[in-house]
Amino acid sequence: MDENLINGIDVRLLRTTLLLLREQNVSRVAMMLGHTQPAVSASLKRARTIFDDPLLVRSGQRLVPTVRGEEIAALLGEAMEKMDKLIGAQEQFDPFRAEGRVRILVVNCFGGFLVPAIGARIRREAPDLAVDFSSPHENADLAKELERGVDLLISSWPAPRGSLRSSPLLQCSISCLMNKDHPLARHKSLTMRDYLESDHVSPTPITNALYSPIDSRLTQVGLRRRVMMSVPEYAQVPELLQETDLVFTTGAPYAQYVADTLGGGNLHVCAAPPEFDEMHVHMLWHERMQNGQQHRWLRDLVRGVARRFDSHMQTTGTEIPPDYLSRTLQV
Repeated sequence: MDENLINGIDVRLLRTTLLLLREQNVSRVAMMLGHTQPAVSASLKRARTIFDDPLLVRSGQRLVPTVRGEEIAALLGEAMEKMDKLIGAQEQFDPFRAEGRVRILVVNCFGGFLVPAIGARIRREAPDLAVDFSSPHENADLAKELERGVDLLISSWPAPRGSLRSSPLLQCSISCLMNKDHPLARHKSLTMRDYLESDHVSPTPITNALYSPIDSRLTQVGLRRRVMMSVPEYAQVPELLQETDLVFTTGAPYAQYVADTLGGGNLHVCAAPPEFDEMHVHMLWHERMQNGQQHRWLRDLVRGVARRFDSHMQTTGTEIPPDYLSRTLQV
C-alpha cells in the first residue's frame, strides 16, 4: 500500500467498507446510508484498491467476504467503536437519572443466573429505568425483533447476521442431564451414537433449530436428534427428567446446578458427545443501537455481570455452588 493511498483514507470510507462487509449487499448499504448505489459501488472499488483485496466476491447470487475481508471487518469494527467512544467522550450519561424502558430477550439456560444479577445491577444504578426481560415467541425472527425495538438479546444463537452486532459473554462445556435410572446414567460421557439413539427434551422446538446451539451444531454435521418434547421454560425440565427417560442437553454449569439443587438426588450429569465442542453465550444488538449512550452503559453492565460469572467458571471448573446467585446479586 503506497503513501498516496494511505493519505486518501477517510473515516466515511472506512464506515462504508465496514457496513459493506457486514451487510454483504451494496443496495442495502446504499439505502442505510442514504447514498446512491453507484456511489457505494465506487466506495467498494476504492476500498478494494486501498486494502489490495477484493473484500467481497460473488458466491451464486450473493456476495461473501474474503478471508482478508473478514479480518478487515473485525479490525474496522473495533477501531470504529473506539473512535466513536473518543468522539463522544465529552457526553456524560448518568444512569441514575435515566428513564424509559429497555427490553432484553433471553434465549439461554444461563438466564436463570444472568437475569436476576443484571436486574439487580440495573435497579441499583438506574432505579427509574424500567426493564422487560422475556423469552421470544416460538416463531420469532430474532433479527427483526432487535431491529424493531428490542435492546439486547442474550443467547447462544450461533449465527448473528445482517445489521447485528455481537459480543461474547461466556463459554462452557456441554453436558447431558437425565434420570439416574436412565440406561445411559452409568456413563461419564456419551458417544454421538448413544446420544442420537436417545429421546430428548428441549426448551427450543425443533422447528426453531437455528436458535439452538445443540440442533444447529448437529445440522452442521448432517445429524438430527429425536426431540420428543419441548417445554416453554427451563424451570419445567428438572421435574420432567425425574419422571421420564428423556435427556436434556445444556451448559455444564447449569446441568450441575440443576442436579445439585433441583434434582432431588434423582438426576445424573454426564459429558455430551465431544462433537458439540463448547457452548458460547453472546450478547447481540442492532447496528442502530450502537452509539446510544444509554445502550453502551447497558452493554457494559451486562458484560460486567457475565464477566464475574465466566470468571467463576474458569477458576472453579463447571460447578456452580447453590449460593452463587445470592453472592452475585450483592456485587
